[in-house]
Amino acid sequence: MKSQEHDLIIIGGGPGGYVAAIRAAQLGWNVGCVEKEKALGGTCLRVGCIPSKALLESSELFSEAKQNLAGHGVRLKGIELDLQAMMRRKDQVVNTLTRGIDFLFKKHGVKRYEGVGRVVKSRTVVVKSERGEIELKTPHILIATGSKAATLPEIAFDREWITTSTEALAYHAVPGHLVVIGAGAIGLELGSVWRRLGSKVTVIEILDRILPEMDGELASEALRIFKKQGIDFLLGKRVVGVRREGEGCIVECDGMQSLSCDRVLVAVGRLPNTDGLGLESVKVERDEKGRISVSDHFMTSVGGIYAIGDVIRGPMLAHKAQEEGIACVEHLITGYGRVDYDVIPNVVYTQPEFASVGKTEEELQERHIDFRKGIFPFTANGRAHTLGRAEGRIKVLADAKSDRILGVHILGPRAAELIAEASIAIAFCGSSEDLARSCHAHPTLSEALREAALAVAGRSLHN
Repeated sequence: MKSQEHDLIIIGGGPGGYVAAIRAAQLGWNVGCVEKEKALGGTCLRVGCIPSKALLESSELFSEAKQNLAGHGVRLKGIELDLQAMMRRKDQVVNTLTRGIDFLFKKHGVKRYEGVGRVVKSRTVVVKSERGEIELKTPHILIATGSKAATLPEIAFDREWITTSTEALAYHAVPGHLVVIGAGAIGLELGSVWRRLGSKVTVIEILDRILPEMDGELASEALRIFKKQGIDFLLGKRVVGVRREGEGCIVECDGMQSLSCDRVLVAVGRLPNTDGLGLESVKVERDEKGRISVSDHFMTSVGGIYAIGDVIRGPMLAHKAQEEGIACVEHLITGYGRVDYDVIPNVVYTQPEFASVGKTEEELQERHIDFRKGIFPFTANGRAHTLGRAEGRIKVLADAKSDRILGVHILGPRAAELIAEASIAIAFCGSSEDLARSCHAHPTLSEALREAALAVAGRSLHN
């Protein structure tokens, strides 16, 4: 068996893994990265964040052309959906970005190994591929293998009619009726895509609300908006079975009549992807949820082996994995590296977008933290009206005594971009008054954030 040596071996070429590899190489280490898929970028780039956002953008343009452009004085006739062209564009975006990571690896001297990596000793990784096996020796191993779609024991997937989000990104035709199981970000985003393209969409959720990790008040408003868009919801319902029948599917829920549909998308979360890594043989500890247990500096129970991203505790977000990858290798090489988990934003890319950073109102109440809140609606923002996107609002939560911003929650146009200002404000221990006294350009959506900060002290100017 051939053998190679590196300062660091990373298993997983997704957002956490490839960013960690590039940063370690920038700091002078000889880095190897193992990825079983032909294309780098992981789930996020290949079958997650990027392709879903491409479809969200394309489907939104299709919906705008059909329903809203006439109000802008733009009249179109004979609008048709070319689903195959839309899918080709999505694939082109993915291919462009995966090739970009290949370029970055070459630029920084990161050695890429295509194959399945397995830890056989605390300092040895064996990579198995069609070309055989190679042994990689290293004093440092970083596991960044991400996550996989969670399933339900009551459901037998066939990957065509009863699918996960991966297959739902590549349906060959618009389903007549799509049932989505799960009202989290993935389910609502893909449900929105297919609703815009013509599907009847029914979302089933075991909880009595949507988006359980987001601010409850704004989630309730989002639910009203999604219903207006034509998405049906069955909340507080537990799916007990799904089966194929004829040319469609039957979904059975507790306490209600069975539901017939054309396709079923199961979007009930994700699970850490740690199968086949050899963790048991080297005695790397995992918690009750199957996540790898790590220290504050990402070291596992075995010296020299580290883990980041979806395989460890915390939200399963690509940018969280990137920050952890950078912090991990910087701590290894320079002695310092950390992640501020209070300023990791979370975004749902529906229309309107829903973005959040810091604590929710519910979390502050549970911790008995006194706070003040300011709310400003986009109906009072000039730029939102010029865009024709005046739904939603911004909520700023600040400590009752110090006025330090504790959380910001945005339901509205371009919330994914607006949340960055809030993240920076929290990172620098900013107060609501700091935001309120900062001049924002007019007319912009960002003025709504300033107004919400003003509202914390009861002095909003435009509402």
